Amino acid sequence: MTATSPIFFALGIGLCLVALGILLFSTLGMGKAGIALSRRRPGVKEETSLLTRVTDHAVTFVDRNVSKNARFGTRESLEQAGLKLRQADFILLVCCIGVTASLVGFILGGVLMGLLFLIVTPLLAMVVLRILASRRRAKFEDQLGDTLQMLAGGLRAGHSLLRSVDAVAQEAESPTSEEFARLVNETRLGRDLKDSMLDAAKRLKSDDFDWTGQAIEIHREVGGDLAEVLDHVGETIRERSEIKGQVKALSAEGKLSAYILIALPVGMFLYLSAASPTYMAVLYSNFIGWVMVGMSVVLLALGSWWLSRVVKIKF
Repeated sequence: MTATSPIFFALGIGLCLVALGILLFSTLGMGKAGIALSRRRPGVKEETSLLTRVTDHAVTFVDRNVSKNARFGTRESLEQAGLKLRQADFILLVCCIGVTASLVGFILGGVLMGLLFLIVTPLLAMVVLRILASRRRAKFEDQLGDTLQMLAGGLRAGHSLLRSVDAVAQEAESPTSEEFARLVNETRLGRDLKDSMLDAAKRLKSDDFDWTGQAIEIHREVGGDLAEVLDHVGETIRERSEIKGQVKALSAEGKLSAYILIALPVGMFLYLSAASPTYMAVLYSNFIGWVMVGMSVVLLALGSWWLSRVVKIKF
């Protein structure tokens, strides 16, 4: 059994993944929500481990020297993605993942592969943040019709608007409960409910919730039955949701075709690189091969952008 045996290779990858899991666990601080030792055992001084102290110092260093000027993993983007992390924690987490990925890349293909993995890691982190934020917005939009119905029901029961908002914050599912709890907290601190709702609509990029805030503000100025107004707004939102669902169903075939056309050349390139490296080595052995690789990347990017514009329907 040689050093290049697949068993040793798999063992190295497994150890890297275990190290990454330990870094993630220590950085995110899982399990810190329990009762403090000073409350469970009064008089006993809590001693932190060496790994915890190193992690705390690293987070403090990043918070003081990097987070202030960094535009990566900002508080707004983390809130939109629904991640309860500080910017320093997120940056340190991405750095740990990048170092581990670069080590894996170095094992797989040498220095260039390691540098490539290190550069791609923060880009993938930004993509993941955008995906999480878009999913969270879509989930909020899907829950908005039921949310307005709950608000209208609370108003008909005789509660005030703020009390109805508080009831939604307690009874609704995430992310609606989180956003409405923030509305209640901001209002209790003295901020106007209209400003909080418009800020939430801007943060979630929700036109429907923006209309809800405007409807509530108009009712405050002219009066009337707010429950009935919310019923009409909720009915309009549900009709728009049905139209959106129909559009998504009709455009699903085009999106699937676009995904296949984009993934096919990349998949074939990776398969040929793994199955026949000597055949693909011709692309890296002369200048014309590098030009062909560069042109293929540019053309693939242009084609991906064009397909995304074709299947994306705005209304």
